[in-house]
Amino acid sequence: MPGRVRVNHQSWNRQLLRNAKQLSQDVAKLRFDTSIPWVYNPLEYAWKPHRQFWQRYALPSCRVLFLGMNPGPWGMAQTGIPFGEVTAVREFLKIDAPISRPLREHPKRPIQGWDCPRSEVSGRRLWGLFQQQFTTPEAFFEQHFVVNYCPLVFMESSARNVTPDKLPADSRRPLEDVCDQHLARLLEILQPEWLIGVGGFAEKCGSRILESWDFSQIQLGRILHPSPASPAANRDWAGTASRQLRELGIW
Repeated sequence: MPGRVRVNHQSWNRQLLRNAKQLSQDVAKLRFDTSIPWVYNPLEYAWKPHRQFWQRYALPSCRVLFLGMNPGPWGMAQTGIPFGEVTAVREFLKIDAPISRPLREHPKRPIQGWDCPRSEVSGRRLWGLFQQQFTTPEAFFEQHFVVNYCPLVFMESSARNVTPDKLPADSRRPLEDVCDQHLARLLEILQPEWLIGVGGFAEKCGSRILESWDFSQIQLGRILHPSPASPAANRDWAGTASRQLRELGIW
């Protein structure tokens, strides 16, 4: 890319891995409201596939960083990969590192890793679009990468999923401090041209960080979140997201 300084790829990638490991350690120190008694950290029990993802696909040529919210119960919670629908991760991304399990596991939300029979629709849609557009992961990752803002999975006693924006304020603010700092550091290392929020929450987080850390050189955009809970996403999500990226001038 024009204007980029040449970097040692191995040293650069080690910075990314240290940043991811630091995020895992920092969020592990947080304590959450008693209404959220179950918290999974895939960066601990699924660190090996997560590390494999960074080592294999993160490149200094990254121009566009897609930002999701946090792991879904049948996606990154199982595989350690953002939007990590099992089949997409295994067959498209060819990630195959072993996955362990959380120390405390809700009986209704077991971590089955590669044996998980459920398919996360959001991940299937997102990686399906990238596969359709670029055919190979190498072609996609030449100028793109995908991360989540928050690495944690939150559940109520019933196992109902809780997204970060629904956490009580006393729990949400310390989490945002940690995740904001991590994302700011990531942007310093990656130096993308674009930060694309996958959905409104991610866009809002991205806007806050770009403004607070004065990343004036990075442009902010948004695409529709692929969640099946969104009626709009159930009407040709891939077509809508592709159009939004074309309108931004990214594709």
